[in-house]
Amino acid sequence: MSDLICVEHLTKRFPLPEGKGEFTVLDDVSLSVRSGEVLALLGRSGSGKSTLLRIMAGLIPPSSGTVDSCGKRVDRANSDVAMVFQSFALLPWLTVLENVELGLEARGIRRGERVARAIKAIDLVGLDGFESAYPKELSGGMKQRVGFARALVMRPKILFMDEPFSALDVLTAENLRGEIDHLWNAHQFPSEAVLIVTHNIEEAVTLADRVIVLGSNPGHIRGEVAIDLARPHKRTDVRFIDVVDHLYAIMTNPDRDVVAIERDSSGAAIPTKKKAPPSPFAIPIPHAREGGIGGLLELLVDEPDGREEVSSLAERVGIPVDDLLTIVDAAVLLGFTEVADGEVALTDTGRDYANREIQESKELFRRQLVERVAVFPAILETLAAKDDKSMGAEFFRDLWDEYFPTAETEKQLQTVVTWGRYAELFEYDAMEDVLYLPEATDEHREAM
Repeated sequence: MSDLICVEHLTKRFPLPEGKGEFTVLDDVSLSVRSGEVLALLGRSGSGKSTLLRIMAGLIPPSSGTVDSCGKRVDRANSDVAMVFQSFALLPWLTVLENVELGLEARGIRRGERVARAIKAIDLVGLDGFESAYPKELSGGMKQRVGFARALVMRPKILFMDEPFSALDVLTAENLRGEIDHLWNAHQFPSEAVLIVTHNIEEAVTLADRVIVLGSNPGHIRGEVAIDLARPHKRTDVRFIDVVDHLYAIMTNPDRDVVAIERDSSGAAIPTKKKAPPSPFAIPIPHAREGGIGGLLELLVDEPDGREEVSSLAERVGIPVDDLLTIVDAAVLLGFTEVADGEVALTDTGRDYANREIQESKELFRRQLVERVAVFPAILETLAAKDDKSMGAEFFRDLWDEYFPTAETEKQLQTVVTWGRYAELFEYDAMEDVLYLPEATDEHREAM
């Protein structure tokens, strides 16, 4: 296999507001896309998957590092690739045929040839008969088929797919995913390689020959897993299930070294060491509500041994795995659960929390916040040091702004405020945008 795209030591930073520095989205990423393969980028929210895809497509520039495509440096829109987006991005005033022709028209292809190529692409994705239909007449699955046809008609050397099935219902996504896989396996795909961005583990194992696992905050390469299965990858195959379980174990253990797990014959994890963060405000808090955390513990406490596979639990409660992992992360941070080999399990503390009455559980929640989440003691210390036991929220925003963009800073504040208020550690005056300790006097509150 030859390398079609090579990414070397790529880093991407975006400026923080008011000149407060930069936010690193991707850090020292190196990878390649090879001819004849489907490569999956698997990562959770915050891993920079879509940003990396857009840099490789030449839509945004890297801060440092290089991207080479078919031997040429990528410094503008990459003509070797075409992209299928999560959103359908169809022009509503154009017919299916006209939407598919659009890229060819932009390249100056004469009408007769572009119509013939567009019709062939429409047939390829199973939309023949809908050439004259408008997007408003199509279902979500049909709209995404138009998106595939519009990309494939360009005959790209590499097809990029950015979460292409996530906006579809489960059955439609499964059907379209299977048809795309069939086209690839039947060698009917007009591209030499496919790069798919996803957070869906089973989707990655179903479609890909290799899976590159990305870590978060900032996005970085954790390692890769080869999908050494005969095509098509059958979900009932024991080896398929083993790979899925292996990836779940990796994704639910952010500190685990992917390569070490892959080489360890016993399957034991070899955790990697992390540098101590420079500030409590540099540690991201998972955006989960206390109700979601409590609900997770209630579900687990009903299990005979207090544990369940993350994939099974997500399916049982009907939420995406990525959303469930955020709640799991929060429960792990608070010491209520542990994760190992793709399973989430109650700790003794978590079982205690689930079995307590509401006021007692709030006391335990408060204790865990103070003992395990460094930002809460830092906030409490700041408030206690003030004569009026209060501080404007903007002060804390400034601390988060050193490490996160504005939108994420606001999410961090809201999550911390929600947890802190539930635990009765501090109060928040939304009108005045001020945090204060419960013992703050009425006079001090009036002065806010």
